[in-house]
Amino acid sequence: MLFPQCQVRIWLYTLPADMRKSYDGLSVLVKEKLQDDPLSGQLFVFINRKRTQMKVLYFDQTGYCIWSKRLEAGQFHFKRGDDGKRLLSRTDLQLIIDGIEVRKTRQFKRYSRAGRD
Repeated sequence: MLFPQCQVRIWLYTLPADMRKSYDGLSVLVKEKLQDDPLSGQLFVFINRKRTQMKVLYFDQTGYCIWSKRLEAGQFHFKRGDDGKRLLSRTDLQLIIDGIEVRKTRQFKRYSRAGRD
């Protein structure tokens, strides 16, 4: 998948979305449900009820772009949020696209020069 910018924010709409929606319908979902600006350049990820289809909407300075994927087998795995919106990292999005479900993660302590003075 081509990302429009390196530091782009990625938002997952955690409620089921109608995959019949296209540019206008998804941009209305961004405005009304996610309370965000679809022209901001951020990526907005939508997944259907069966978790077999995904669409990513973004604006790239000249117009709307949609990236979509339909699985032939399996489902997309992600945590549903109560508020309908979840911030994802690029890694989180890639894990969802690749079908990898991370149930429990542990970050080990690492050396940090910033903590030393």
